[in-house]
Amino acid sequence: MPRLKQAGREAGNPFANRIFDLLFGDRDPIESPGTATGTPGNWWTVFNIVPDAFKHTTEGFQFYRSKERKLDPKLRELGQTRAGFTVGSQFVFSQHCKASRDVGLTEAQIDAIPHWQTADCYSPIERAVLAYTDELVLQRGRVSDGTFNALKQGLSDEEILELTYTTCTYMMHAIMSRALRLEYDDVDDRIVEVPAPGGDSADVMAMVDTDKKGEK
Repeated sequence: MPRLKQAGREAGNPFANRIFDLLFGDRDPIESPGTATGTPGNWWTVFNIVPDAFKHTTEGFQFYRSKERKLDPKLRELGQTRAGFTVGSQFVFSQHCKASRDVGLTEAQIDAIPHWQTADCYSPIERAVLAYTDELVLQRGRVSDGTFNALKQGLSDEEILELTYTTCTYMMHAIMSRALRLEYDDVDDRIVEVPAPGGDSADVMAMVDTDKKGEK
């Protein structure tokens, strides 16, 4: 379950209810969850506890999908999908693999997003977008001149701003999804102590110590 409460149609948010109709039909989004893409849909019901946040984030989706955007949707999706992968959000990565397919990226390109550095299925500008995404997300915006110059060779200033805004937005979405355990990110952290047989608690590296009795 998400870490925060949820709000469905009973919250009386007309804007959210229109989205719920599109996603869930006539079902209750909390009592009968499940969207066409297989997600529970609790991203929407959790955001609906703050109606202004629901509207703000939905308008953000409308912004990057608008026909007014100059950025090629394929490049946009490369940035969004790679951002989801690098943050470690199963939800963002999985959803945008599907969106990448919809805008025309090949299966080879989608499959190679986790290891794009060693893949030969990307054009120079696609590689520049992926490198830029890594420097935005993994290096927190510490973008090298070499990467930025490669972007400038293939994209206008307007396209670079759109790419930057959308990619950073999806870094935020990926982080929030993990933090609030939404959708496919409702998983336990696997980095935990694995108990030793019998419940022993000895220092596991003690065997390398050289100051034990009888040793010099």
